[in-house]
Amino acid sequence: MVAQPSARERLLDAAEHLAFTQGVAATPVDVILKQANVAPATLYSHFGNKEGLIVEALRRRLARWDQDWQREVSTAATAKEKLLAVFPALTRYRSGPATARWCAFLSVAAESPHPSQLLDEALRSDTELLTTRLHELAIPVVGTGEAQALAERLALILTGVLGMMLRAANPDKVIADGYATAKTVVEATTVSTAP
Repeated sequence: MVAQPSARERLLDAAEHLAFTQGVAATPVDVILKQANVAPATLYSHFGNKEGLIVEALRRRLARWDQDWQREVSTAATAKEKLLAVFPALTRYRSGPATARWCAFLSVAAESPHPSQLLDEALRSDTELLTTRLHELAIPVVGTGEAQALAERLALILTGVLGMMLRAANPDKVIADGYATAKTVVEATTVSTAP
């Protein structure tokens, strides 16, 4: 017999499945509770409130994303491939257990024009991971002088890919097109910074 996930994990799973596919505001707490098969007191004892649950679901999601991205970077053979590994990582991540129509962080940010400090910190942690890692990976490719600008361009391309996934019939093609665009930008930047 397979052990059932803990009440805490069921709540996190339900939040990901419902709130990150239908929207946080459109998903009432009672629907999450029903999906998780837990009482309201369980949610409040583990997370304090719905926002606490969403914040923890975002943190768990970011940890999974970070692992998938690191795995792709570690298997890439060249500095350029490591820098572009964010796109294969996105394909890998989408094939895992995390459900969402697009980026849960962008979705929650769009729904939260005035987030609390706790929610704002969770949202910023995703942006910080993205920009910091891209910057670090860009240094061996273009040097310190151009690394920040290249990282910002790649972050913009990735964000566009995530947005287009909402509209596309084939999200994998969107990721492939984003990868090709990013590769062109990296190549152009490399040529312009060559001694």
